[in-house]
Amino acid sequence: MLTTAGLLRAAPPAADPLEMQVADLVARPQVTVVHFWAPWCPNCRAEMDPAAGWARFLADNPGVQVVFLNIWHKGQDPAPRLAAAGLGPQPNLLLLTHPNPSRLAADRLNSLLGLPVTWVPTTWVFREGKLRVAFNYGEIRFPVLQQMVDDARNEWEH
Repeated sequence: MLTTAGLLRAAPPAADPLEMQVADLVARPQVTVVHFWAPWCPNCRAEMDPAAGWARFLADNPGVQVVFLNIWHKGQDPAPRLAAAGLGPQPNLLLLTHPNPSRLAADRLNSLLGLPVTWVPTTWVFREGKLRVAFNYGEIRFPVLQQMVDDARNEWEH
């Protein structure tokens, strides 16, 4: 599901240090992509093709900050999955792991920055603290993400 959000601003973060870190990143003037994922998730793994997935997107977009936020991870170490996908050394990639590993609906992370998190993978595109677009359900299509990032880079005149 693709949701456009126009001028929604991220809510001020709670006292959670990880949420405050993400809030600071998305408030910057450059485009920031926040990607929620988990190592066990089949759709997340499908996005990891080194030739056409996230590693390629990062290489093609050095001015875009990408935050990978490992959630609902059941305590699984994300490093092997990321390394196999060629992810980790990129200067425009920040790898974070939420401290709550639960996938149970009652216990898991259900929102960040005042926005709902209901599925993995979920991908949000921000600029200047404003949510420009949210892909809330499922595997990202990189040509579509590229178009949304390009649109977010441009000043909106209307």
